[in-house]
This record gives sequence, C-alpha cells and structure tokens, in this order.
Amino acid sequence: MQQPDAKLKQLLSQVQKPARYMGNEWNTCRKEHAETAVRMVLAFPDIYEVGMSNQGLKILYESVNSLPDLLMERVFAPGTDMEELMREHDLPLFALESQTPLIEFDVVGFSLQYELSYTNVLNMLDLAGISLYSSERSESEPLIIGGGPCAFYPEPLAPFFDLFVLGESEEFLPKLLNDYNELKNQNLKRNEILARLSEWEGIYVPAFYQPVYKDGLLYAMERTDPRVPEVIKKRAVCDLDSTIYPIYPIVPYIQAVHDRAVVELFRGCSRGCRFCQAGYTFSPVRRRSREKVVDTAKKQIAATGYEEISLSSLSSTDYPGLDTLINDLDQALTKENVKCNLPSLRLDSYSIRLADKLHQGRRSSLTFAPEAATERLRRVIKKNISEADIFTAFSDAVDAGWQGFKLYFMIGLPAEKDADVEAIVYFCQKIRQYFRKKIKRKINLSVSVSTFVPKAHTPFQWEPQLALSQVIKRQEILQKGFKKIPGVELSWHEAEASFLEAVFARGDRGLAPVLERAWRLGCRFDGWSEQFSFKKWQQAFQELNIDAGKYAYRRFHYDDFLPWDHLYCGVDKEVFIREHQKAFSGDTHDQGAVQ
Repeated sequence: MQQPDAKLKQLLSQVQKPARYMGNEWNTCRKEHAETAVRMVLAFPDIYEVGMSNQGLKILYESVNSLPDLLMERVFAPGTDMEELMREHDLPLFALESQTPLIEFDVVGFSLQYELSYTNVLNMLDLAGISLYSSERSESEPLIIGGGPCAFYPEPLAPFFDLFVLGESEEFLPKLLNDYNELKNQNLKRNEILARLSEWEGIYVPAFYQPVYKDGLLYAMERTDPRVPEVIKKRAVCDLDSTIYPIYPIVPYIQAVHDRAVVELFRGCSRGCRFCQAGYTFSPVRRRSREKVVDTAKKQIAATGYEEISLSSLSSTDYPGLDTLINDLDQALTKENVKCNLPSLRLDSYSIRLADKLHQGRRSSLTFAPEAATERLRRVIKKNISEADIFTAFSDAVDAGWQGFKLYFMIGLPAEKDADVEAIVYFCQKIRQYFRKKIKRKINLSVSVSTFVPKAHTPFQWEPQLALSQVIKRQEILQKGFKKIPGVELSWHEAEASFLEAVFARGDRGLAPVLERAWRLGCRFDGWSEQFSFKKWQQAFQELNIDAGKYAYRRFHYDDFLPWDHLYCGVDKEVFIREHQKAFSGDTHDQGAVQ
C-alpha cells in the first residue's frame, strides 16, 4: 500500500485550504513514535480553524508532550472536499504531526465541545478505520476516550466510547496514559484494563453501566461491575499557578477563528446565571495570580510573535485587581507593541473604562450580552442588571467614542412570553432613539439571537425547550419588528439546529442508533448552516420510530432520574433545585450560587 504522505501530496492541490492537513506549524512538537511509551492523538471534531482556537486542546497538547515518554499529536475533521478524496483514494484519517493513521495510535481522545459535532465523531472514527462501537473493537484498536463539556452528559455517545474523562484533565491525563500503558504491558484484556481505569476519580466507562427503562423512560443506571463507582465525580485542578499552561502554543499556518495568544485568568464563575452550564461545571472559582498571568503572557508572546493577547475567563472583569494587571501587562509588553483584549465584558461603567483603556483609540465595536430585554426575565435567569444600568453603560461607551455595538439575546427562556420577545425590538429601538438625540448621529447596532437550550447540571435542567413551532414564531416576531429599525443587523440561530441540540443535550443511549443512522444518511458538520440537513435527521428519527420531541420537550420533575444523574459536576442537586425554585419566586438576592 502506498504510504499516506505520498498520497497526501497528490491530494493537497485539489482541496481548499491544504494547510489544514500539512502539520509542521511553528511550535509543533514532533517525537519519534518508537521512542515513546504511549502515543495519543487528540481529535477535534470540527475543521482546523475552529479546533486550533480551542484553548483546552493547546493545554493538553503541552501537558502530554512535556513528558519525554508520552506523545500527543492532533487531528481535525477533514472538510467535505478532503473527505471525498480520502475515501476515493483509500487514505485513512491521519495525525498532522507524523501523518500516522489514527488506528496505529494507542489512544484517540475526542474533545467534545458541542452536540452538533457528534456526527463528525462517527465520521472520523470511520475514516480512521476504527470500529464505531466500543463493544466491537478488537484488542489492537486504540482506546477511544472523550472529554470536554459534553462529557458531563454523554449518553447519546456512550456506546461509541471506551471511556470519558469528567472535568479538567491537564494534570490527570499523563497519569492516565501511563497507567494504561502499564496495564497493557501486563497483557490484560481490553475490558479488564477499562475496569482498572474506572477506579480513577473522573473516569466513566459506559460499558459498566446499564440503563434501566420504565414505561419507555430512563429510570436508573445500574452498575454491571461492582468495582466501578455508583456516581462518577469530576476532576478539578486545585492550583492554577502550579499546573501546566501552554507557553509554546502552536501558531497556525492559516487564520484560526481566534488568532491570538490567550492567557486564562480564572476558572468558574461566581455569578450563577441559571442557564450557564460552564459556570457550574467549572466551579469552584480558581484564579491565576497576577504574577503568573504576566509571566505566561510574556513567554507566549516571545514564543509566538502574536501582536494581541486575550485575557480569558467566563467573566474577566470579575478578576480582582484587573486594572493593576492590565498596567503590569502594558509595562511588560510595551516593547512588543502587544494589545490586550477582554473577550467578556459586563454591562457596567467599569467595563467601559477598561475597554476604553485597552483599545487606546482603536474603537471598533463592543459586545454585550443582556440575554433578555425585560428586567422580569433577567431576574428569572439571574442576569441581575437593570435597564438603567444598561443605558448608563451605553452612554459611557458613546461618550468614550464607541460607535458600534453587538448585543446577544436569547429567546425561548423559561417563563418567557411574546411580550419579552417584542421587548428586544423595543429595547434596541430605544437605544437608537436615545443616542440619536444624545449625540446627533446613529450608532451601529447588530443583534444576535440564539434559542435557549436547557442544559444538564444547571438550575434549568428540568425545563423543556420551547416548541419548535413557537421558536419559529418568535423569530418571525423579531424579523418583523427589526424591519422597522433600519440599519440594525439581526442574526439568529436556526431553530431546527437548536432543537436538535436540545435533543442530544437531554438525551440517553436510545439516541445512539439515531446518531449512527443520521451519519450514514450523510449528516456532517451539523453546526454549520450550509451543511445542516434537518430533513435527514427527521428521516433518521422516523426510520427508527423515535420521537425526538420527547427528549427536547420533556419537563423533568425533581424526583426523575436524569440521564446525567450518575455524573457529578461538583454542585449538589439541592443547589440546582433551590435556584430553580428561586427563578420563579422572584428571589434573586442570593448572588453567586457557586463559589
């Protein structure tokens, strides 16, 4: 058989953006496979430009490769043009660094960030020649593991994975790989190795848990091996200063979605927005010291040559002493002429002052996320900010010279009414009119509206998603309303895609056959509107006689067994119940449900 690298050279001239598949970028780590004990490839089920923007991928890449006896390479979902050529020329999916086929690695780890990337997971396994189902894999096939946000509610994917890692794994993954290697060297069978690994905190092996159904609904998860825990607890890094963080991130050949250096300020969030899964699953709040942030920023800039650095977190303006930190960064990076960026701003005057300082005259646009346009609905979701606060922030921004703004809203939130949707239009109209009078000119305003998806491990996990027909109706209300506000750009997420996201965010293992069937019907890149085919998904559900609505529209009760109840995110269910009850009682005084 012709070697993959020779075939690859023939194909690169026939695809868009061949740099996606070449490897050899600046700061790439290349090791001899024969000289390492364990070889892992980290798979991101989306295109290169999206995957290379993921900070978790960069953290794990440096964490594993910092050890001499471990190796990690990367692979991304090939574009549809590349996939077609790979299948036509019998070229198996390969890792970028060495062009080694995935099936020759010891471990393949998928970063699971988004429900609508699940068909890409199956497609990548198939392109690699790896058996789709864990139960069908031979002893010689790689161990297939999953991590990331979706690992906290992975049941629709469970039959395809050997194990999942819950929580933060930069400290743990090297230990897991070494342990796996030791067990494999003892000539233990695959099943026994998985049983031994399941004794680690944070490891979920689906094969050892059997779903129990009653009247067609999931009733419990029963262990099939007494050695595995009843409830799997997540792993968390205690001290961010002492754990590894990338100081030699790979610099892509082509522009990634986020093309800049990134330093994480802290994990977790104390605000407790009731719809926000990340705020709960990344709890508790843990911060990097100011000294560590500055030192990491200096090293990243020196290693990459980037001219911009982003200070990331779920709510960066909550970092204590942020003004001092920015001053320290300015002094440390003055010679390099590096610009700092805060990706998440609150709607308050402090954030405006920070933005004004950071941009230093380069005022393009500011992004804010009120999420809801009425104070009543903001209280429900615990986005505790008044309309007066919002207008004060906008006024400060305009006074500072900002002329462009992007606003994020959600529709379909619990307790939402048509009037709350109409209020989005009125709210934006009021902003335009206010500043037309105040500054005698128009401001540039763009509005993005997504559909609420109830997520596991949040106070709204019991809530159903708004019916698809109602979502479409409310999108039509917005479209009609914004036609009356010329110059405001409105964008929205496809209602059908959000519906499917809810199905898989709330689903159990009964959805695995649907996932496989949809993939075989040609579903790929479902998160991309130009690729998404709702008709194919409808066909898959119909062929298997499965009602998708029973997953998206079911209202759970507190005593129901949830498909993720055997996976502990670090926050007790009683906290979620209390916050859920407060959402509809009007009690929003308890700031910061998660510390």
